[in-house]
Amino acid sequence: MVFSSTTFLFLFLPIVLILYYNPIFKSLKFKNIILILSSIFFYAWGEPVFVLLMLASIILNWFFGLLVDKYQSGGKAKAVIAASVFFNMGMLFVFKYLTFTLQNLNLLLGTHLNTLGIELPIGISFFTFQAMSYVIDVYRKNGNVQKNPLNVALYISFFPQLIAGPIVRYKTIAEQINERHVTADDFANGVYRFMIGFCKKVLIANNVALVADEIFGNAENSVASAWIGAIAYTLQILFDFSGYSEMAIGLGKMFGFTFLENFDYPYISKSVSEFWRRWHISLGTWFRDYVYFPLGGSRVKKSRLVFNLFVVWSLTGIWHGANWTFIMWGLLYFVILTIEKLTGFTPKLKAFGHIYTMFFVIIGWVLFRADSIGAAFDYLKTMFGIGTVNLTDSTVLFYLSNYKFYFAAGILCCFPIVPFIKKKIDTTKPVIRIIAGVLLLLSFLLSLTFIIKGSYNPFIYFNF
Repeated sequence: MVFSSTTFLFLFLPIVLILYYNPIFKSLKFKNIILILSSIFFYAWGEPVFVLLMLASIILNWFFGLLVDKYQSGGKAKAVIAASVFFNMGMLFVFKYLTFTLQNLNLLLGTHLNTLGIELPIGISFFTFQAMSYVIDVYRKNGNVQKNPLNVALYISFFPQLIAGPIVRYKTIAEQINERHVTADDFANGVYRFMIGFCKKVLIANNVALVADEIFGNAENSVASAWIGAIAYTLQILFDFSGYSEMAIGLGKMFGFTFLENFDYPYISKSVSEFWRRWHISLGTWFRDYVYFPLGGSRVKKSRLVFNLFVVWSLTGIWHGANWTFIMWGLLYFVILTIEKLTGFTPKLKAFGHIYTMFFVIIGWVLFRADSIGAAFDYLKTMFGIGTVNLTDSTVLFYLSNYKFYFAAGILCCFPIVPFIKKKIDTTKPVIRIIAGVLLLLSFLLSLTFIIKGSYNPFIYFNF
């Protein structure tokens, strides 16, 4: 079940809200139970078998948390942390990477090992990282241990962030699990954020996805059409994921939870380092705090710094999927970020910095989107006119004329136009609020028409 579906919008969410705010259930404990049961049902809707895997993860990590709290520090506590990491990463390896590993061993050694064909549980990378965050944060005293396993279940399984993030750190909401309040303004702000994210996902991401899928699936593109496809995917992945994150943040607010922001206009960045401070912030800070800093961070010798960056970006690539394209994508950023850190790259011309950053970001997304390394290089060769490639073809005008609104809207929304307008005008005036509300409502209703009539509605991060 995804947020941009009629089942979620017209059945699941209304029922959960009615139950949650029913006067009968005044106690926060009952409200938490409603959210837990709703979240388990939400996950089981798409993964009726693997929901048992998520429940096993919850129980074992609750137990690890109790042990870490019991031993506090020293060798035993570290042993529990090691056991927690081994269990969580082992589970992730088996379900996400074992088949990939066996396939590559067969290619490398000429063997015929059974590749098993294990299915990938939806959202396993997200809830596994959250489970590890719980145990590690309890060890670091960044949040109190939860004696009640239901509270751990709520943290790990809470449906707004369960299948595609943002990765909510335990210390961020540790106190909110047992004490939170929802005001009318909070709820209204949650609805507002959900509607914004919904419009980004449905109006922009879904429509440019049609262009990206057609062009990436075409073996004979021109230079111009290849660039259009790459730009379409660049817009799709931003508004697909940031839209989903914004819907998750909005849903969290409706139930009294405050999640940290996950995107901050990443395509306005003037360096690749800045891009990664603005893109998928929850994943970047997770690797920073749980991997990069423990390795020594940046305050080490240059050789060690390079090693630390290599570890982090190899893991970042691997985290996204069991394919060499993701590993190469991570290593591409390792090389670029290493050069930036070692040289202290700070472009004097902001325009140059922006063009340079977006050039490598788009190249990176081609690697990310391609089915294989070979397909990625073939597509890149077409983009740069290497080989017998036409500069343009008849499809270019078709895409530009039929999808110009979605490209224009996507490019405009890459820039912080709304925050800029808010600084220039008094948004507290009733007339301004009414106009903004009407525009958002109309956009949301338009988005609903796309969903109701069954328009194309893919979701990229389902695979991670």
